[in-house]
Amino acid sequence: MKLTQISIFLENRPGRLRAPCQILADKGINILTLSLADTQQFGILRLIVREPARAKAALEEAGYVVHLSDVVALEVRDRPGGLAEVLAHVDEGGLNVEYMYAFTFGRGDRAVLIFRFENADRAAALLQSKGVNVLGEVELFERGGS
Repeated sequence: MKLTQISIFLENRPGRLRAPCQILADKGINILTLSLADTQQFGILRLIVREPARAKAALEEAGYVVHLSDVVALEVRDRPGGLAEVLAHVDEGGLNVEYMYAFTFGRGDRAVLIFRFENADRAAALLQSKGVNVLGEVELFERGGS
């Protein structure tokens, strides 16, 4: 089970973050979670939305460079050592984490993290076999609201 993430390349200048968010808002596309990483020259805005293909088309129409990639949403025990437990399975399986960020909600004693692995399918299968709850779009979007 994997999700589609949108990555947008932005100039690292004032006002550049609002514009793509406004484009999505104007199209009625809700951002469920995001991450922003920067360098001196540019930033990478990563988004999880309900309709990534429609969001990509709207952003590209506005002139943005947009990339779709596969990510995996995992439930992690929200307590000291919860992430370390999941990362132990990641290490044992020889998986490489390219980056990760937190989702905007959890459930009870569980947090949800988004992971980018070299191979999302392999990572999801391995982690499921270790008892880690890998969330699909339906469950994630139901929890994440509109």
